Amino acid sequence: MSKVTIIGAGSAVFAQQMITDVLAIPGLDRGEFALIDTDAARLEAAHELAELTVARSGKAFTVSASTDRRAVLPGTDFVINTIEVSGLRNVQHDYDIPLRYGVDQCIGDTTGPGGVMKFLRTAPAWLAILRDLHELAPAATVLNYTNPMSALVLLSARATPVKVYGLCHSVQNTLAELAGYLELPVAELTYRCAGVNHLSWFTELRWRGEDVLPRLRAAMQRPEIYEQDIVRFEMLRHFGAFPTESSGHFSEYVPYFRSRPDLVSRYTRAAYKGESGYYAHHWPHWREEHAAQVTDLVARERAGEAAIDLTRSPEFASNLIEGMTLNRPQTITCNLPNAAPRGLLIDNLLADGVVEVGCTVDGAGVHPQPYGRLPEALAAIDRSHQAVHSLLADAVLHGDPERAVQALMLDPLTASVCSLAEIRSMFGELVAAERADLPAFLSGEPQGVTA
Repeated sequence: MSKVTIIGAGSAVFAQQMITDVLAIPGLDRGEFALIDTDAARLEAAHELAELTVARSGKAFTVSASTDRRAVLPGTDFVINTIEVSGLRNVQHDYDIPLRYGVDQCIGDTTGPGGVMKFLRTAPAWLAILRDLHELAPAATVLNYTNPMSALVLLSARATPVKVYGLCHSVQNTLAELAGYLELPVAELTYRCAGVNHLSWFTELRWRGEDVLPRLRAAMQRPEIYEQDIVRFEMLRHFGAFPTESSGHFSEYVPYFRSRPDLVSRYTRAAYKGESGYYAHHWPHWREEHAAQVTDLVARERAGEAAIDLTRSPEFASNLIEGMTLNRPQTITCNLPNAAPRGLLIDNLLADGVVEVGCTVDGAGVHPQPYGRLPEALAAIDRSHQAVHSLLADAVLHGDPERAVQALMLDPLTASVCSLAEIRSMFGELVAAERADLPAFLSGEPQGVTA
């Protein structure tokens, strides 16, 4: 019997999928879900949907919900963190202000100016959660889904002994996309993939022992394939490996695709293929749509329509829980510190940084699999982002805004467009616009968790 606590459960669609995935674990028939959110109305909707999902499964799980995190954390075995801090109020600032300086973002919540600001808004709340966990549930395993993934996992590693693993769907989703481009069964593909979250690389891809990267290069010559993933195919063409994040989002991580309007026009397309301001312009509507989806699901389920789908998703949280709880070996991709007891997981990435590698999971815990050396060009791209993450983590831990400015100065896209003085000015404008949501950071007080 396990207690799974979901923090940020007001994101009811994702929370319900996490609950569905746990309920789909064979042999895990009893347990508890505890839902936490600061928004009481959204939490109530998530709680109702969760109760109906458990009832539909027929398993003996209980569900509780509270806006008081400290009241429900004791006894927690697994925490799934999905918090979003002040994002809806600030997503337009994160896009509009950098754009005036020529920094054109598509998503802007993990890298670039938008990623820097999201980290600074999120980090104090994340550290407060870690403080409470250290006190109330020190043995809990934390599964973090909140972005910026690598920077937040790094912050937790530097601030607390709590076990934190970062989970993402980039690798498994990209593998499915590659199978589609190659017209091969995804279950028959094997691969080597490692790096930094959103900057991991498929360096080997095989089907029944055959190297199929040449097939992928041939497939990209077909316009109907190339147009689906322009940026990532360009990276494959020039760097020899396929990155794990969508073309639109990945285009923000490097200086080659968004630093001039003609490049944006040439290499990006609508929506997640690189549309300027896609996240800022659509997020409010998505939130409304998700709320309507939850209301509809609850109404149809209560009317006896069996509207709730109990299909397990490709997300890795339930695999980790299954492996640890039932001692049933699982294979996942995970974000965790590069420095492992037996040496570095990726030899040519920063020793004190966070990396994304394949892991096995069983009753003894999570066992990362050392990758070795990435091709040096790929490692160089990743190291530049690790430096940004390191400065951001230290900016919060030491209460030092200057390190956050320097992090933005090192961001590859921003640096490809702006002078140092312009970057400092941009950061000042962003802080002024978002000041109400940055009080802990702007106080200049260190934000550590434990000695």
